Amino acid sequence: MYDFPLKSVQIPVDPSHSSLFHWSIASASTVQRLYVSIPPAYLKFLFGITLLELKTTLNDTKNFLSNWDDSDDTPCNWTGITCNPADSTVFSINLPYMQLSGIISPSVGKLSSLQRLALHQNSLHGVIPSEIGNCSDLRALYLRANYLQGGIPSDIGNLSSLTIMDLSSNLLKGSIPSSLGRLTRLRSLNISTNFLSGEIPDVGVLSTFGNDSFIGNLDLCGRQVNKPCRTSLGFPAVLPHAESDEATVPTKRSSHYIKGIVIGAMSILGLVLVVLLSFLWIWFLSKKERAAKKYTEVKKQVHHDTGTKLITFHGDLPYPSCEIIEKLESLDVEDVVGSGGFGTVYRMVMNDCGTFAVKRIDRSREGSDQVFERELEILGSVKHINLVNLRGYCRLPSQKLLIYDYLAMGSLDDFLHEHGEGKRSLNWNARLRIAFGSARGLAYLHHDCCPRIVHRDIKSSNILLDENLEPHVSDFGLAKLLVDEDAHVTTVVAGTFGYLAPEYLQSGRATEKSDVYSFGVLLLELVTGKRPTDPSFVKQGLNVVGWMNTLLRENRLVDVVDRRCTDSDAETVEAIIEIAVKCTNANPDDRPAMQQVLQFLEEEVMSPYPSDFYDSHSDYA
Repeated sequence: MYDFPLKSVQIPVDPSHSSLFHWSIASASTVQRLYVSIPPAYLKFLFGITLLELKTTLNDTKNFLSNWDDSDDTPCNWTGITCNPADSTVFSINLPYMQLSGIISPSVGKLSSLQRLALHQNSLHGVIPSEIGNCSDLRALYLRANYLQGGIPSDIGNLSSLTIMDLSSNLLKGSIPSSLGRLTRLRSLNISTNFLSGEIPDVGVLSTFGNDSFIGNLDLCGRQVNKPCRTSLGFPAVLPHAESDEATVPTKRSSHYIKGIVIGAMSILGLVLVVLLSFLWIWFLSKKERAAKKYTEVKKQVHHDTGTKLITFHGDLPYPSCEIIEKLESLDVEDVVGSGGFGTVYRMVMNDCGTFAVKRIDRSREGSDQVFERELEILGSVKHINLVNLRGYCRLPSQKLLIYDYLAMGSLDDFLHEHGEGKRSLNWNARLRIAFGSARGLAYLHHDCCPRIVHRDIKSSNILLDENLEPHVSDFGLAKLLVDEDAHVTTVVAGTFGYLAPEYLQSGRATEKSDVYSFGVLLLELVTGKRPTDPSFVKQGLNVVGWMNTLLRENRLVDVVDRRCTDSDAETVEAIIEIAVKCTNANPDDRPAMQQVLQFLEEEVMSPYPSDFYDSHSDYA
């Protein structure tokens, strides 16, 4: 027997004499110290005990975790678990999209070698356990799209290896811990769509993230979201400090004089507080009403004398209506930056140099104003880090205009096909990030919007890039909206040849699966650097899908990759192509849903374990 002085834990030499998963370990704090003393053969059982503790706090209604059996010799074959076969050290817990409810057990902190924790797109509630801060090797933390409450644990700031953290779309409250600024390796941060409040600490790595990482938290303020922090009276939140300690020492006054001052000050302060509380109560009620409408409230300004109507969404256009309308009316040919399938796109610059994209709707596509504006109100409520935000709508006497965020770097199509020899091109890491971000945006449209949205025109020119080369899916607002399970098809053919699914071309019926096909073509475009209708294979009677399948049958993988991607590696290239093959399956029923595609990308491509994907800081080749 092995005796341990701390808690008198005894382990038999022969594991056949007892089911090790039934051992009783008196204190979780002893586990780390036990590792030093016990043979490696027994470590697997300790990790198994910890995982079973996690399972006991989860409600697995679909029995996805049915093979988590306490009689197994090792947890390495359990669903969602990746570990070292030698000693069962757990590296990854990957359980997204499994309809799990319950809470995250604090026992997760015992897995000090854990590198990836992915529990997103479930129905978990409770708080994020602070014990996660004990997972010192953690590199990726995915907890988005649950019902997690409470605050962000400050202990997360101890995770020095963390490179990805996504806590978006939960019910988190409170302030953002300044300790997160110590996460020097953090490359991707998304805490959007919560109820966080207060000033965003402008320290360390937190100062490198912009508005996209925090969007949807209306009570956050700070430089990162371009919103100054102020007190309830409108003054700056940071008050001046006393110049010295002497300034805080009261001068010698008579006690009666001091009492008089105190009483007078308290009276004035009481009156101010009554007025202030009344104001705050009215403000709180109006804010609560806006939140209950899920931020879909719009501001309508109608100019009856001119027939002009301006609608802004979320208060996202902080300019006087007269200035906006004046700028819109002055747009001319010199402001044109592009032309798409739905109309001409202009660049609009405001007086303070704020820049927006304005899309003029082709009059041949106009329908009923009432129906059009009702749909726009729904679209104006759609917010996501990887979608181009619709800021507002203006109906002028002669035209209809949509106002969007302006993305100065242009489209993915520009980077892949419009830059000549010798000019900068996207390196492999940048292409992987674009694939991942585009998948996130499209999955949000398919699975998180209500009503659901089918894009119908996924292509490289509809993937716009910001200054950090983060992708934003555009033109989704002009797709057909899906209302319910029985009506999630449309029968008007839209889209671009080369990206369209075969069944869509034949029947004109667009579904989420036809979007998945288009996304698969987009993946191949990122890998090959060729348009879907490139002349090099169109002459052979093939599109990019057929051409790729031909090269794969001939084992010519090296000929598939864009020659400008000198930093690509065979492992991730094969993973991307495998995902593209699944997406472009001729049978739509055999194609994965976009949330599955996103999961494939997270597991095979984007996870920092075992790859060091985010170690590259350059987006250009």
